[in-house]
Amino acid sequence: MFPCGPGSPGGDRMAGAGTEEPAPLGEQATAVVLLAAPLWPPPPGADAAPPLSPSRSPRCPGSPPPSPAARAAGAPKAPAAPAPGKAPQPSPPRRRAGPDCGAGGLGGPGARLFGWLRERCLGRGLFVDPARDNFRTMTNLYGSIHPADSVYLSTRTHGAVFNLEYSPDGSVLTVACEQTEVLLFDPISSKHIKTLSEAHEDCVNNIRFLDNRLFATCSDDTTIALWDLRKLNTKVCTLHGHTSWVKNIEYDTNTRLLVTSGFDGNVIIWDTNRCTEDGCPHKKFFHTRFLMRMRLTPDCSKMLISTSSGYLLILHDLDLTKSLEVGSYPILRARRTTSSSGVSPRNSLEVLTPKVPGERDRGNCITSLQLHPKGWATLLRCSSNTDDQEWTCVYEFQEGVPVRPVSPRCSLRLTHYIEEANVGRGYIKELCFSPDGRMVSSPHAYGIRLLGFDKQCSELIDCLPKEASPLRVIRSLYSHKDVVLTTKFSPTHCQIASGCLSGRVSLYQPKF
Repeated sequence: MFPCGPGSPGGDRMAGAGTEEPAPLGEQATAVVLLAAPLWPPPPGADAAPPLSPSRSPRCPGSPPPSPAARAAGAPKAPAAPAPGKAPQPSPPRRRAGPDCGAGGLGGPGARLFGWLRERCLGRGLFVDPARDNFRTMTNLYGSIHPADSVYLSTRTHGAVFNLEYSPDGSVLTVACEQTEVLLFDPISSKHIKTLSEAHEDCVNNIRFLDNRLFATCSDDTTIALWDLRKLNTKVCTLHGHTSWVKNIEYDTNTRLLVTSGFDGNVIIWDTNRCTEDGCPHKKFFHTRFLMRMRLTPDCSKMLISTSSGYLLILHDLDLTKSLEVGSYPILRARRTTSSSGVSPRNSLEVLTPKVPGERDRGNCITSLQLHPKGWATLLRCSSNTDDQEWTCVYEFQEGVPVRPVSPRCSLRLTHYIEEANVGRGYIKELCFSPDGRMVSSPHAYGIRLLGFDKQCSELIDCLPKEASPLRVIRSLYSHKDVVLTTKFSPTHCQIASGCLSGRVSLYQPKF
């Protein structure tokens, strides 16, 4: 539909990257991490990274699809918060958790901290709302975060970890695996809850919670499955409609519409209001070549679509209920087009080539796409067209008319960036924002890096630079023996999860 670059994404690799398949992985044990007992924090510092092993050989997009053991995929939706433009107001002082709160009723700083973390989890106390003026405390907590001790599980069959997703209340951590499995853990106790051994017939790519009980999974077997945590022995239903690998899932809580995208180039809408055991009514909403990832803004006012040819498509004034044929979207040119009533048309399309740092600012592959939880910015992972550079970039949404009316409209402005390790070439690395949007967790070789817009982890709108500036490394964490593919913040606890190519899951939390 659009003038995209050469090559289509064959397999869930970084399209346009390399010529060979990676070496097969040996059988390795899975691990999930035990929580550490709270002690008072030492001065924060970065862990040293282990030496990097030789990169895996990538594969050309024109070559035959890889085997299931050589694919990686990606995925989340963060809670909405106050609108941009207003600084958060400090809330009235309240009594902090005292020595009587905490583990075992013991006093001391660690017990007090444990007490207010528990109140925050239960929805009480001063630090419940991440939009309040508590970012210094949370920054100190993330600055003292460490990997916990490991425990190896008995299962060794699930393969690489492609996606991690917490339930909205943070009580369940789900893991999408290469070998048809979905794992469920209790992230607080690190206990294994359940293994869905045949969740799909091929790689499981993405998981999305619709609420605290219902969640959806998608797979390279071209289907989407709905599950209920209260009855995991069988699927609620299976959805058929895609003709190629399904890569990610979004959900509009207002209309209860499920939105999926895949390597067939289609974005499909599923009406879960009329769901039966046989499936849900669905329609094809959008189509484009070389589609990689699709995301909805928190208020569902925009849809963003990234492609392997370096284009980013934005559907403005989104209306998921409107039936449109492919090709009927108004294209945004110099200005936002308006109807005779003065209102912008729904589902108007903007085609961008985001600026990427370095010498190669054209022909990049956008492999990972995430959105700021307050809808202020988008987070991209880009690789150069020769796959010798990899970048994490933050782009601010700009509203209104363009600065130069004669030029095409550009809704995004590059504000922050950082170069990545470019280890594990050919595999997609999924990054994420923290629940309050002040930090980014990014896969970095055999670990993750916590990145901030400045050293104080300020709000994005409070530290917007005039020109693009580097992201600041707050902390580096290394606990894997293989390339990390995905990472995720807990929505309710000071905890981060990461998963790697050999199938290990690690949890990180403050160590005192």
